[in-house]
This record gives sequence, C-alpha cells and structure tokens, in this order.
Amino acid sequence: MSTPNSVEAPLSVSKVSQDIKDWIAKLGQVWVEGQVTQIRIRSGFQKTFITLRDVNEDYSIAITCPSNMIKALMPDINDGDRVVVFGRPNFYANRGTLSLEITDIRPVGLGELLARIEVLKKMFTAEGLFDADRKVALPFLPQNIGLITGKESAAERDILENTTKRWPGVRFTVKNTAVQGPTTVAEVIKALAELQADPTVDVIVIARGGGSVEDLLPFSDETLIRAVADCRIPVVSAIGHEPDSPLLDLVADVRASTPTDAASKIVPDFNQELAGLTKAREIARRVITQWLVRERDRLASLRARPVLAMPDGFLSVRRDELHNNRRRIRVHITNELLYASAQLRSNQDKVRLLSPASTLDRGYAIVQRSDQSIVRGVDQLNPDDIVNVRVSSGSFSAIVNAIDEPAQAISEKDAS
Repeated sequence: MSTPNSVEAPLSVSKVSQDIKDWIAKLGQVWVEGQVTQIRIRSGFQKTFITLRDVNEDYSIAITCPSNMIKALMPDINDGDRVVVFGRPNFYANRGTLSLEITDIRPVGLGELLARIEVLKKMFTAEGLFDADRKVALPFLPQNIGLITGKESAAERDILENTTKRWPGVRFTVKNTAVQGPTTVAEVIKALAELQADPTVDVIVIARGGGSVEDLLPFSDETLIRAVADCRIPVVSAIGHEPDSPLLDLVADVRASTPTDAASKIVPDFNQELAGLTKAREIARRVITQWLVRERDRLASLRARPVLAMPDGFLSVRRDELHNNRRRIRVHITNELLYASAQLRSNQDKVRLLSPASTLDRGYAIVQRSDQSIVRGVDQLNPDDIVNVRVSSGSFSAIVNAIDEPAQAISEKDAS
C-alpha cells in the first residue's frame, strides 16, 4: 500500500478497497476467452451479468456488460457458448467484488474450434501420444469395468445392458459426470483418477452419445487428453457415433464407434464363447476318437503279425535248427572218430609190422656188441666176444665160440 500503516495506525476498509481498485485499474483492457456458464438477463436492467469459465481449468470470473450490447452482438447467447470478450477488470470497492466490464463480445466460430483441435492433434502426434506402441491391450475378461458417463444417459444404459447381455457376471463401477458443458473436463478427470485408484478396476470406459462439435469439445481438451495418456489402466473411448472423432478416440487404447460397440470390445460374448468352447470340445473329441481308432487298428495289425501272434515261434524255429545242428555235429564227430579209429588201427598195424618187435616175434634176434652196437655181419665179431642177444621175450648174453662164413662167401671161395 502506498499509505504507511502499522498496528497503531491501521488503514480503513474503504482505504484498502480503494487502493485495490486503483491497482486493478492499472491492468488495462484485455481479450479473454472462456465458456459461458451462467447468464442473467433481466428485463428493465441495463446490465447483464455473465459468469465466464476457463475452458480447461476450474477458474471463473464475473462479467458485466450493457444489455443492449448483448442483444446486438449475441442475441442467442446461452450457457455453454464459447466466447471471446474485450474489457477492463474493475474492483467494486463498496462490495469488495471483482468483475470484468466488457465492451465487446464475440462467439468462437466452429471453424476456429476445429482449427484449434487440429493444432492440438498435430502437437500430440509429434509428442507420440497417439502412437500404437503406447496402446495397452484390453484384458480378455475384465472383472470390474469403470464407466464414466452421464447420469441416466442413453450411453450408460446401452453399455450396461449390452455388456451384461454379452457376459452376465461382469461388474461395473459407474462414475456419473457432466458430458458436455464447462464442468465436463474437470469432472471426467476426477472420475478417471478415482477409478485408477480402485485396484479392482481392469478397464475404464468413457462414453457419451452423439452431439454437435461444440458438445464434444471437452473430449478434445488438452488436459483431458494428457490425463488419459498417463492413465495406467486401459481406456476405451466411446464418444458419439461413427462420424464423430474427438481427440480422445486417438489417445485411448481402444476406440469404439458407439457406446453399444464398446460393449462388444470390452467383454466377449458368453453365448459365442460357449459355442466356440462346445465346438472346440467336439473337435477335440473327434480328433482323439480318430487317433484312438487309428492306434487301435495299428495295434491290431501289430498283434496279427506272426511275431506277436506266436511270440515264441522264432524260438521254436531256432530250437529245431539247434537240434538239427547238434545232430549233424554229433554224426559228423562220430564219423570223424570212427574214421580216426580206423586210421589209428591201420597205422598201428603198419607200425607193428615195421617194428623190430614184430620181427623178433617171428623168431629173429638182435645181437649187440658190448658197446651196444648192433652186429650186422660176422666180420664184426671175433671169437670169445661177449654179445647181448635180444629175442622177443627178453635178452641174454653169449660168448662167440666160432664164426661161420656166409654161404655166399663160401660159394665165392669154392668158385675161385
């Protein structure tokens, strides 16, 4: 404050209020964009009172303007309209209130809104918020579905009825919020945070029915888009109808063309799954039956083979072969022995015939000198030599008394 003050010399309320008024007056005129949330036009009053709310955050400011300006520039103004106003902040010192006194008001056109959405779309694309690799797959069968939608809306009814019809046991945690108007973004973000904090929620669905571009603007809001991008639970966007495409559809993990379509994406169809299971069981039963029949036939074929029909058949053949071989070997050995015996007897006879003993048996004798040499002729002996005479029955010694010449020698002597 410009005026000195202290505990002993405090300022008056009027002085403080006036100083605030003077300070705010220095701010000058500004252009402000917002959404009309409350408008009071009273007949007979020259002033119109409007509450202007921030399009993204939970902030609002009071606006005053001449009633004839509203009638001239925006005669059809309604709650929810997006406008740009030009005015000067003014502090009413006697009431202690702040108001923006405007001298111009202009609606924000559809073309401008779409252009802003396109700018946001390009920005989010560049940041990668719409990339496919950021998408999270939905669980096959969620146990609890978080639903953010308007209270008692057609979208809520469609999702609840169609989802329950597809899978009767599914549970919902429903968060009713505004789905159009200035409070939509804040309420949806709050509901999204509450559902994320619930550990039983497996998937979150944000749904509303169709509407105009202006009605669906909250679902292209930057703050909401970033909140959905940061959500750790899979999010399904079911906003409007097929032609409607707010930015929420692009950032969500799954886009449903309608709230009814969302039901077919978040849970499987019970009857269809049951039919598929029944069919799979029939196929499995048929395949197993065919396999059993094939294996049974194969087993029967194996059992019909001789080796399995008579497991000991090859043993019988081998036993017979063994007996025959043994018999042939025995015959062969017997023949060999007989032949060897005959050969042995023949050789014995030959040896016996050639043996000196055989000669001795015929009456011959072997005469040996004292040096054991055999006497082969009379010329080897002298009278009185002692000789050993061996006969078949033994041997004896003899003394040579006389030596007779051989008959041949005598003949030869007579002849001479």
